[in-house]
Amino acid sequence: MIPFAIFAATYFVVAIGHFPGLRIDRTGAAIIGASLMIGTGTLTFEEAVQAVDYSTLVLLFGMMIVVASLRFSGFFRWVGVLAMRRAHGSLTLLGAVVVLSGVFSAFFVNDTICLALTPLVLEVTRATGRNPVPYLLAVAMASNAGSVATITGNPQNMMIGSLSRIPYPQFTAALAPVAAVSLVLTFLVIAVLYRRELLGAQPVQVQEVRVRLNRALLWKSAAVSVGMIVFFFAGWPVARVAIVAGALLLVTRRVKPEKVYHEIDWALLALFAGLFVVVAGVEKTSLDENLFRFASRFRLGNVWVLSGFSALLSNLVSNVPAVLVFRPLIDHLPYPQQGWLTLAMSSTLAGNLTILGSVANLIVVQLARREAKITFWEYLRAGAPLTLLSLAVGAAWLHWQR
Repeated sequence: MIPFAIFAATYFVVAIGHFPGLRIDRTGAAIIGASLMIGTGTLTFEEAVQAVDYSTLVLLFGMMIVVASLRFSGFFRWVGVLAMRRAHGSLTLLGAVVVLSGVFSAFFVNDTICLALTPLVLEVTRATGRNPVPYLLAVAMASNAGSVATITGNPQNMMIGSLSRIPYPQFTAALAPVAAVSLVLTFLVIAVLYRRELLGAQPVQVQEVRVRLNRALLWKSAAVSVGMIVFFFAGWPVARVAIVAGALLLVTRRVKPEKVYHEIDWALLALFAGLFVVVAGVEKTSLDENLFRFASRFRLGNVWVLSGFSALLSNLVSNVPAVLVFRPLIDHLPYPQQGWLTLAMSSTLAGNLTILGSVANLIVVQLARREAKITFWEYLRAGAPLTLLSLAVGAAWLHWQR
């Protein structure tokens, strides 16, 4: 019962975001839970070290360095402004935001793309006198939808790619169509809900937004990023490729290393490591077998059922912890690879349901709070239909592929 109690307490804090009465956040809960698994003798120190999937951490760390270099160079802002200057109507501007957010998120982690594009969207809408809300929703929702496409799209996909050993090209071939359709649905849902504002607006003239580029760093970062993506599709181990790309970008005279280190989300890396240990501790009990017997009653081998449970749990405890809960169950399914792909698709698209569904949503809402108030219900009005439609498309596609 001790490992189960530690597991339950950890996930309780992860679900609500803090421990009542104490200043313990999700990362702190994961660290405390992992420490208790060792301290109570559930895991030896060596077992705890072995429980951590270092490929996932290395991949995430390497990608953070690559994205930081691209941001410092001005790459995302430069491409964003180029695309938006060619959008001469409100609908084309919305489409440009959806495409930019979705495509960038597929390769460079959705959370960081939201950090880069949200200020730009605010500047453009301010300069053109537009209501920023539909465009901000497009940034958040398209970043979630686009990140479905690849292993490097978001943290939970990185974890799934590492645990499942599905090659990068195969993963992308299976889920890129789902991401593409979800991006189209994102555009349509927002366009319909805000049709009065979008259809009745004056033509867009994006001229006043300035772009500051570090050209030397821009070309170097772009070249390394293209090379990294090529190696991903060539079938090289993604963690190895990402960390080498990050290392190459640290060799520079342009950026102080402290600036890059400041961009690393150390708390997220610690959260991952802690949760790996917590889940490994509970796996030493018979809980995973009991969970599988219980889950067998609901036929989790069915894509539709697994998608529903994954989407529900992802909105309760967040998508990364949800993936780790399903980890002991997936390999018992009749088609494990399909199970992993279903988990990646559903846990990611479920993030569009509410503001709290993904970190990307919270980043957009928080950065825009001074200029645009996006309430829980405002988000849900677009997020609920989009989530249901995109999950249905994803489940139907994966069911047909089998």
